[in-house]
Amino acid sequence: MNKIYNNETEACAGLLRDGMSIAIGGFGICGIPEHCLNLINKSGIKDLTIYTITAHIDGWGIGRLLESGQVKKLVGSYLGENKYFAELCISGKLDVEFNPMGTLAERMRAGGAGIAGFYTRVGAGTIVAEGKDVKVFDGHEYILERGITCDLSLVKAWKSDHEGNLVYRKTARNSNPLVAMCSKMTIAEVEEIVPNGQIDPDHIHTPGIYVKRLFKGSNFEKRIERCITRCA
Repeated sequence: MNKIYNNETEACAGLLRDGMSIAIGGFGICGIPEHCLNLINKSGIKDLTIYTITAHIDGWGIGRLLESGQVKKLVGSYLGENKYFAELCISGKLDVEFNPMGTLAERMRAGGAGIAGFYTRVGAGTIVAEGKDVKVFDGHEYILERGITCDLSLVKAWKSDHEGNLVYRKTARNSNPLVAMCSKMTIAEVEEIVPNGQIDPDHIHTPGIYVKRLFKGSNFEKRIERCITRCA
């Protein structure tokens, strides 16, 4: 089965639709699938549910989808770098579900591993626990968190072989391996595609079994989220 496509347009063909759920890799704007996000923005699909660690920044990545009104609900953890997101959240114009970062990561991993849910102490006794099943283990309250499975997962990797075995580079690895697990249709945009056998099996971060389509991107902008050139 050929997994390699020429570009993001071909890789996403037939998949994008209104009302779908999408998991997006990256932390801040490091390691985000920028080509696929730009395509989604241009496609005009709407009523999206987005699962992401961060909401990126104004005018870039998920920020563009928020500004164009394409997102109905956002599930995330660290969302404070996007001012427009904050406005939507405070005004009640966007459905927002905050998850502790470790909980969100484990929900994605659980979904990919076929685990329906798990109990955690994180959030017990707080508003995070509202509406969730609570059990007591060893004298402590634990809340039930459900595994996440999405219609589509989008990740960005440094290197891939033809089977979709992925290697991420340094900080850009972040949530990408977990995002790649939590749907049955994962698209990877990569910087380099090498022949099978050229990646040491011990260096693979995401096994190709999770990746259905991939393409080699070009002209990655790799923007800097916040640049500080001197101390105050």
